[in-house]
Amino acid sequence: MKIAIIGTGNLGSSIAKGLIKNNTFTSLYLSDKNTTNVDDYNTLENVTVTNDNLLAVQESEMVIFALQPKHIDKVLESVTSLITEKHIVISVAAGVEIPRIENIVGSDKNIIRVMPNTAISIGKSMTCIAANDKAQGKVSLAQDIFNQLGTTLVIPEELIQASTVICASGIAFWMRLVRATTQGAIQLGFEAHEAHKLAVQTCYGAASLLIETGKHPEQEIDRVTTPSGCTIEGLNAMEHQGLSSALIQGIVASFEKINHLKKS
Repeated sequence: MKIAIIGTGNLGSSIAKGLIKNNTFTSLYLSDKNTTNVDDYNTLENVTVTNDNLLAVQESEMVIFALQPKHIDKVLESVTSLITEKHIVISVAAGVEIPRIENIVGSDKNIIRVMPNTAISIGKSMTCIAANDKAQGKVSLAQDIFNQLGTTLVIPEELIQASTVICASGIAFWMRLVRATTQGAIQLGFEAHEAHKLAVQTCYGAASLLIETGKHPEQEIDRVTTPSGCTIEGLNAMEHQGLSSALIQGIVASFEKINHLKKS
């Protein structure tokens, strides 16, 4: 597939890195006013780094708009004359709903909202997908692309905002938990690099257990909590300090913020 990415900031360049790592294209155009994040890719076969959005659209079948919400309207308006019914238009702009895109490029175009996270750069993204009526037949194609960059879930568009919080913002939430675990390990006597390794590998192991076994987290918690043991002591102390409540409140606050951005 001929793919173009318009917008090569953190998310756009992460998508590009994932596509290149998995060789998931026949040609790839990376377009932005500032291409610093992807300039090194210009030497790769079938990869073109450019400042010309029109060229990128013209030479592609799938166009991924990895732009901030405040910029996407203007960029869409500048290229809409070149977007045909054969194009697959993909937006990863947080809070930008499909009707807003349809108002610019037309409801007769294949429009898909995709919400990945930055783990897409290593092929580990949790990516949610929603499409307009016209693009329903193209969803499987989008899944084929993004399944090579992690895992996908097709959802109703009204849940995309929530998925942005859980999957995209969620990366930062989990990073903060890993950092806190690292700091705790340092306080217990480990060197910083040792504490980091312990925290990261344990986090990876916990997630892998849930993925591999399909079990509920509480089932795995029960396996390591013995009566009057140190694990339940620690868990209860965390809950007394509001660990679960704070995390849920943070998720809800993030969701409220993204809905506010959508309205502004």
